[in-house]
Amino acid sequence: MTLVVLDGDQLRERLSMEGAIDALEATFGAEELPRAPERTRLAVPGGDLLLMPAVGEAGLGVKLVTIAPANPARGMPLVQAAYVLFAPDSLEPVALIDGSALTALRTAAVSGLATRHLARADAAHLVLFGAGVQAESHLEAMVAVRPIRKVTVVSRTPEPAERLAARARAMGLLGEVGRPSDVAAADVICTCTTSNEPVFEGSLLSPGTHVNAVGAFRPDARELDERTVTSGRVVVESRDAAFAEAGDLLIPAATGAFRTSEVVADLAEVVRGVRVRRNPRDITVFKSVGVAYEDLSLALAALGGASESEWDAEPVG
Repeated sequence: MTLVVLDGDQLRERLSMEGAIDALEATFGAEELPRAPERTRLAVPGGDLLLMPAVGEAGLGVKLVTIAPANPARGMPLVQAAYVLFAPDSLEPVALIDGSALTALRTAAVSGLATRHLARADAAHLVLFGAGVQAESHLEAMVAVRPIRKVTVVSRTPEPAERLAARARAMGLLGEVGRPSDVAAADVICTCTTSNEPVFEGSLLSPGTHVNAVGAFRPDARELDERTVTSGRVVVESRDAAFAEAGDLLIPAATGAFRTSEVVADLAEVVRGVRVRRNPRDITVFKSVGVAYEDLSLALAALGGASESEWDAEPVG
C-alpha cells in the first residue's frame, strides 16, 4: 500500500469545513468514542515533544507536535506537527498529514459542531478574538453553521486583524476591527488567542450569546473570566481533558466561584440529544482543549474510508 502524504492544501481539497464538522458529529454521536489517553509531553533539547495517540475501530493514529521557543527568532513556527495514520487491521502506516493544518481544521470544526448545537439559530454577529490561523479557521466554521452577517475582529496586532476583517468582507460579510467591549453586541464569540488572562469582561455579555473558548490549554491560563463561566451553561468536549487542562474552568473552581459539577454536558452528550439551551436568553459556553480522537476522526475522513480497502477513495467533504 502506498503511503498517502497530504500537505495543508491537499488536506483541504479532500475535506471541507462542512465535511469536517459532519465527520466529528458522527464521531461524537457514535455509541462509543475512540480511545485517547492523555497527551504525553517530553522535554527535549530546544523545547518539547508532544505525542497524542488515538485508537478507534476504523483506524489509529498519532499526532506528533514540537514546541520550539527559539523558532520565531529563526523565522520558523513555534509549533510544528505531523499526523501519522495507521490501518486498523494490518497496522500499516497509510498516511502522513500536515499536523498543523489538521489541528487548525479540527479545532475550528469542533467549535463549529458545538455552535451547531448550542448557538441560537438566528446568530448573525460573530466576534473573533485573535487574528491568526485559528481565528481564520473559526471564521470559516462559524459561517458554515450559522447565518453570520457581521464579523468583528479583536486583536492586539492591528495588521493581522485588518487582514482577517478583509477576508470576512471578501466572503460577502460586514467585516470590521473592534474592541473587547464589542462582545456586548455579539451572538457568537470565539476566543482564539495565546492570552493567559481573560480577554473580555463577562459582565458585558448579552442574553443568548454563545461562547467558544479554544486558546487556553493549560491549568494556569484562561481566556474567560469568572463571570462568563458562572453565567453560562458550560459544555466541554471531554470532562477528563477539561478538568486536567482547562484553566478557564479550573481557575474559578480553585476560588470556589465554579464547581466542575456545574458542567452541563460534554459534547458527545449534546450530539446525542442532551438539551443545553433551555431558551433564547441562555448564555452557552463551550470550552475546548483538544482531544486526540478528533484528529483521528478527520484523518480518517480525509482518507475517505473506514476500511483498509477504502483508503484511496475519492476526496470527501
